[in-house]
Amino acid sequence: MDEPDTEYGTPEGRAMIRLLWDPPPPPTRGPKQRLTLEQVVAGAMEVAGVHGVDELSMRKVAQHLGVGAMSLYTYVPGKDELFELMIDRAWADRRLPDRALPWRAQVEFHAHEAWRMYQEHPWLIRSNLWRMPLGPHVLDAQEDLYRAVALTGLPEATISRVANLVESHVFGAARAAVTDTSVSARTGVTQDDYYESRSGFWGTYYTPERFPTMTRIWEKGGFDEEYSDDTWEFGLGLLLDGVERLAGQAGT
Repeated sequence: MDEPDTEYGTPEGRAMIRLLWDPPPPPTRGPKQRLTLEQVVAGAMEVAGVHGVDELSMRKVAQHLGVGAMSLYTYVPGKDELFELMIDRAWADRRLPDRALPWRAQVEFHAHEAWRMYQEHPWLIRSNLWRMPLGPHVLDAQEDLYRAVALTGLPEATISRVANLVESHVFGAARAAVTDTSVSARTGVTQDDYYESRSGFWGTYYTPERFPTMTRIWEKGGFDEEYSDDTWEFGLGLLLDGVERLAGQAGT
């Protein structure tokens, strides 16, 4: 049994966990702080929403909030820690499904909430899905997704894989959509414009002999459907169809 006062991790890591779970209250002595930690995080999210994470800096957040840049360091150690707090706060917007629904409907609800979250906070595509903050909002959503998948009766290792696949699928689809929108806005070149500018490729380097499958798909109209916000649901459906088959096999 570990001693009650045993400390794990690094001092920086422990400080980050405290910021996520037990942020310090405003000081009762000395000059009154102009902001709260919640206001700093909200301000950073607003800056990232307008300028993107690449342009996020303590200086820009301070300017947005109307304070000196150095004053922000009384709330958070730096930009990396602030970004973790932003991620956890964004995940707080995810609603949880009705537990009376079947497992598949609950998992689909989680997927749609994740998609909505990325649309509302496009800067989240720069987060690392495999190094998510150990914050209350991230973990609450993940816990509920694991719980919903566990209703299948699948083994624990498979439950973990399925939940990770669902999150990864939505994240990947959102990343592609957000990135294309961002590039179009930055350059003024739409996806159609991009391929139209390179249309000379088809008459020079593209041949049906080299790409027979793509040619057949094109001739049959397989490339006619344009990408839309619900295209990612096709992949989600295939994924969950497979999970249903696994669950059925496990129950026999």
